Amino acid sequence: MKEIDWSNLSFGYMPTDYNVRINYRNGEWGLLETSSSEYINMHMAATCLHYGQESFEGLKAFRGKDGKIRVFRMRENAKRMQLSCEGIMMAKLPVERFEEAVLEAVKLNERFVPPYESGASLYIRPLLIGMGAQVGVKPATEYMFIVFVTPVGPYFKAGFKPTPYAILRHYDRVAPLGTGRFKIGGNYAASLAAGEEAHRLGYSAVLYLDAKEKKYLDECGPANFFGIRGNSYITPKSDSILPSITNNSLMTLAEDLGMTVECRPVTVDELATFDEAGACGTAAVISPVERVDDLDEKKSYILSKDGEAGPVCTKLYNKLRAIQYGDEPDTHGWVTIVE
Repeated sequence: MKEIDWSNLSFGYMPTDYNVRINYRNGEWGLLETSSSEYINMHMAATCLHYGQESFEGLKAFRGKDGKIRVFRMRENAKRMQLSCEGIMMAKLPVERFEEAVLEAVKLNERFVPPYESGASLYIRPLLIGMGAQVGVKPATEYMFIVFVTPVGPYFKAGFKPTPYAILRHYDRVAPLGTGRFKIGGNYAASLAAGEEAHRLGYSAVLYLDAKEKKYLDECGPANFFGIRGNSYITPKSDSILPSITNNSLMTLAEDLGMTVECRPVTVDELATFDEAGACGTAAVISPVERVDDLDEKKSYILSKDGEAGPVCTKLYNKLRAIQYGDEPDTHGWVTIVE
């Protein structure tokens, strides 16, 4: 194997040795299969290609100082994928089969789990797709579940540093009663144009507003948003927002630290009242927000005056990563050690 520069990995795709697959045919899930191919052989009329029957997840495995490999909260990913499958009429994979596949994929590619001191991790991508041939608009009768892995560095090149975000009111992330709470490819495809415009203007990502009233905060690029005001952790609540496992974990840790957690509709104007803020998700854990520019309203909300992450964001970030790497006790039972 070519020597990997673990400390300079990008958040991109690197081939590994194996992936694992489970096929759904004749109304039941089959046996777990191992594959060394990076390609899928499918029918040209597969529903994933035409009607968007596709759901994916993202989670990570970490090598600790003790050499053990830990997978973070995979049961929650399994349950969220089931929710997505319900939303777009796909066969639901049992939670235990999801966990079996994730652990097997990690074990088969153990040599690609970055060393502890690198700060990198093994990204795990479960994917469930409609494979059955269908020209009429209806659910497939056959599906494939795949788990592949790849070592990754930080999602943002700046690492744990505040970056600017923009509100672009001429874009909506999802429809009010649409698929926003499901982790499906179509939601991400719909965000690409807005994301590219934000990058062109010098921003990390778009802070979306609700599509109905353009009054409440929605998601922050491909992540959940949270704000810190005094001793309160405040995060938007909406049926359009993907239930983030990272955000859920941060809310629990905030409560552990004695903070008040508020999960409720959050208006745009409240940005002016936050001491600090962040976007949170599997890829970056927390990406601190430097400022939010509401371009149409010609307003700028400064959330980091010195260009550094705030004390609460820093504390939550360090605490969550310490649990993931095994440096702090896992009091909530979030981590699975790969045997």
